[in-house]
Amino acid sequence: MDGLGEAVTPQAIAACEKIIRPYIRRTPVIETDGREFGLSAATICLKLELLQHSGAFKARGAFTNLLTRAIPKAGVVAASGGNHGAAVAYAAMRLGIPAKIFVPSVSSPAKIKRIREYGADLTIEGDGYADALAGSEAWAQQTGALPVHAFDQNETIMGQGTIGLELDEQLPTIDTVLVAVGGGGLVAGIAAWYAGRIKVIGVEPFASPTLTRALEAGHPVDAEAGGLAADSLAPRRVGEIVFPIAQKYAPRTVLVTDDAIAEAQQTLWRTLRIVAEPGGAAAFSAILSGAYRPADGERVAVVVSGGNTAAVNFDITR
Repeated sequence: MDGLGEAVTPQAIAACEKIIRPYIRRTPVIETDGREFGLSAATICLKLELLQHSGAFKARGAFTNLLTRAIPKAGVVAASGGNHGAAVAYAAMRLGIPAKIFVPSVSSPAKIKRIREYGADLTIEGDGYADALAGSEAWAQQTGALPVHAFDQNETIMGQGTIGLELDEQLPTIDTVLVAVGGGGLVAGIAAWYAGRIKVIGVEPFASPTLTRALEAGHPVDAEAGGLAADSLAPRRVGEIVFPIAQKYAPRTVLVTDDAIAEAQQTLWRTLRIVAEPGGAAAFSAILSGAYRPADGERVAVVVSGGNTAAVNFDITR
């Protein structure tokens, strides 16, 4: 497919959705009043992608890759902080394809366990995503396995963009959607679907501001890579294909602290009994912390993008 996101159009996303529909869940939306959380009288709509197969939105991009590209005998290989690896492992299991997954040591035990449960061959490589990516690239070179990139690939971005299509059908009158950003495949896919029709705002931790730094520089650059959500939101650099899409259709980001993310996790549990991982709660933390302040009457969708965490992190007696 064409480079630099030229292939990622609403029409291509709609075609992709038809291909992957038999393999993915249409995840639900919960509409809440912002006053439930001590906020303005905005409508907060939570898109629960943590209920997707493999526990995160990544299954959409994984199935798009495995169903639309030629798969060699050696199968597929992926590098991941955890969720993409679980998604590729799950899709490969469903389709009977060999899968090799590389994750860094910061990947959570819950994600490592899930990858192994899906039957993929797992290697822990280095301390960060960049190390796992280097390991996956060497494996692809050595074996001929097909690389499935976590975010910077047209097929991956189009798969994640099917969330935008679903949101459009479920919530046709929303004004804004808040999306957590790591490498940027999710925000680029959703932004490409809406193509400027609504506000799409990226939410990043101060500890790993990949898209923020790229927008400031005018091109992808290395950024800090750490923090509470390092296993899902800290690839160091936003994608080269991702960037022009985000720059055109999602040119605003807000930054949140690790404390705000942790508080969002607890609030989702206390108020709605939703168990989200740190990266999955990051977008919601922007509203709770005031990093993004909805206007009275604004209808805001928030993608709760992942739930691969241990339930024991939450006080179930509260």
